[in-house]
Amino acid sequence: MPPTNPARRQALTDAAIELLASSGVHGLTHRAVEKAADLPPGTASNYFRTREALLMAAAERIAELHHADTDRAVKQPATLVDLLTESLLTAATTLRNRYLAIFELQLEAARRPALASALAGLQDTASLVTAGHHEELGLDIPREKIPAMIALYGGALFTLVSAPPEHVSRNVVQNMVEVIVYGCVQPA
Repeated sequence: MPPTNPARRQALTDAAIELLASSGVHGLTHRAVEKAADLPPGTASNYFRTREALLMAAAERIAELHHADTDRAVKQPATLVDLLTESLLTAATTLRNRYLAIFELQLEAARRPALASALAGLQDTASLVTAGHHEELGLDIPREKIPAMIALYGGALFTLVSAPPEHVSRNVVQNMVEVIVYGCVQPA
């Protein structure tokens, strides 16, 4: 049975996220995570027996943080364009490392079926959470359109996170969001 110290587990997963962002998936080792979290040798393997378990825990932590941020954001009255603009801008700037890490994990999942399965489960949860937020905001977006909107959001996020930071501005992000929400051609 893995140890149950939630603060230590969180310190390990947060360190794993930072390592994924700075060193990529190949830089993520139990020892590197322990060092980054300033914890004794052997701690990471006590919590996460395998590297794959460590990768999955990092993905789960990213999803947890993302959903918490989204929960807070929908409490503020805003249009969908404003909400998505703020979300993407924050993700591509303030939270850039978190999203660099998830993209590393998504690429690694192409070679690791267990990680792919875990990420698919997180994607399903994201669709349900997003649908709930849309209902809270009174948005009239059909549930069957939500996966496409999430995919477009993810593509925009990848473009912004992988761009040089100085190329990311509110105007650039808002233009992307308007295309996501309204399409490329708006009716006259």
